[in-house]
Amino acid sequence: MFDVYRNGKRDLLVLSTGSAIPGAYSAVKWRKSRKRVLKVSDEIRSTVQREGYYVRTLRVTRKGMI
Repeated sequence: MFDVYRNGKRDLLVLSTGSAIPGAYSAVKWRKSRKRVLKVSDEIRSTVQREGYYVRTLRVTRKGMI
């Protein structure tokens, strides 16, 4: 299982359940998603296993704004 956090800059942080937020990202205010994530893509799973976390920016598209 994974914990998902978001911040005000529309960044997404994925950690394995129970892990602490990495030091490089601890200065940023993260809000934990209320829903549990059971399944993620293979890319995210391998990055979390290798580095301990996965970070990406959520971009707003024009389609999403309409």
